[in-house]
Amino acid sequence: MDSRQIKTLILEDSEFDAVVLESLLRKGSYDPHILRVESLEDFSHAVSSEDWDVILADYNLPGFQAPAALSVLQKVGKDIPFIIISGGIGEDTAVEAMKAGAHDYLMKGQLARLVPAVEREIREARNRKSARDSEEALRRSERLSRLILEHSMDAILLTDSDSVIQLANPAVQNVFGYDHEAIVGLNMSILLPSHIPEDVDISDFGNIIHLPNIAVDRLAHETIAQRKDHTFIAIEISLNSFEIGGKPFYAAIIRDISARKRAEKELRSNEEQFRVAREIQQRLFPKCPPDIPGLDVAGMTIPAQMSGGDYYDYLLMPRGCWGFIVADVTGHGVGPAMLTAETRAYIRLLAKEYTSPAEILNQANKVLADDLDFERYITALLVVYNPVHETFTYVNAGHPPGFVFDSEGNVKREMELNGSPLGIRPEIAYCDSEPIEMKPGDGVILFSDGIEETQNEGGQFFFKSTHTRLVEICSGLQCLG
Repeated sequence: MDSRQIKTLILEDSEFDAVVLESLLRKGSYDPHILRVESLEDFSHAVSSEDWDVILADYNLPGFQAPAALSVLQKVGKDIPFIIISGGIGEDTAVEAMKAGAHDYLMKGQLARLVPAVEREIREARNRKSARDSEEALRRSERLSRLILEHSMDAILLTDSDSVIQLANPAVQNVFGYDHEAIVGLNMSILLPSHIPEDVDISDFGNIIHLPNIAVDRLAHETIAQRKDHTFIAIEISLNSFEIGGKPFYAAIIRDISARKRAEKELRSNEEQFRVAREIQQRLFPKCPPDIPGLDVAGMTIPAQMSGGDYYDYLLMPRGCWGFIVADVTGHGVGPAMLTAETRAYIRLLAKEYTSPAEILNQANKVLADDLDFERYITALLVVYNPVHETFTYVNAGHPPGFVFDSEGNVKREMELNGSPLGIRPEIAYCDSEPIEMKPGDGVILFSDGIEETQNEGGQFFFKSTHTRLVEICSGLQCLG
């Protein structure tokens, strides 16, 4: 809307006088939107239902006077310039009206001041509105700041240049154990000591800096703080400086990070355990495949994590036989790595005496069942090759099946389950499979459950059928050379 357009409410029982007022406003370069009312009821409805830039009111109207209309306006609660225009009221009456809240008064015979008075009062009304808006914005900002201060999980402290606490939020109770009102007036040194006693163990907090190295800036620093009960905690603190009335003050935002520091320490410990477990595991794998007349042998492992419970091995057995085993200990970390080493040791020792895969696993299971709790077990697929008869026998103790295929890639035999995992019950008896005859070009593949559980980008499992499994594994091995 153009700045010279004004909505004008005229309280006047004389239509002629209203036309005169409108004419004067137009001569003063205004484009007034006029509504004339005569009754107090119509005036009340007009000021309640619409916003007006200015009200021009005759003093004496049928049945009431301008002060009554002014009272109605004040009850509505709108700040609208109210200018009284009268044909003959005394100075005392005019002064009383001004005291009651009227913004100006003019005499009908002397309206030269009408336009300047309207301009002034509209400008003043807008200034008052701007001031009210600013005050309300400030109050909202203060309310929001107070809510943030009161409900923040971080301790927030305001100190002067001598580090004396001037203000504290309720979170100080949770972080430091002090009542937020009782701590006011105390020095920050009670919370941030310059040194840590030698008998205090702060190893859980890792490598953090001490208070003298903390800069007054918007960056967060980590240090040690002391609670009311004289225990120490790790904190993250940022210090910001500002002035109030020309005096320097500091705001400290403090977060207890003790739990995070302990978690970081535990993570570092776990990483070290996994490093050790991986080192143990890597030493268990064969350095190179054996040279067996008539056979091409290859093996590899790619752990999905730093350390797993999988292992494979080649076993030289009596009478020139060779054993091939793939096993998986439940879990990850040092524990499964140690169990893998134990299992490997038992299997290797037994393989020096027996050529029957069932006899080897029977003996190993009796020992392992005593060492494992109910949460641990070992799956294993042990295959033994007899070079004299050119046959394989096997025992599958809860492991994914292996496959025997011919030179065309067709599956000749699936080495399905024929026994429970090792370590569950010592009385389990394993039985050898019947011999599987091998012909030139035939192959055998053994693998862990990592192959079966692998998914593509669409979430589909790697294996879809027995034939597809074999083709995909063979293709993968060919790609690996």
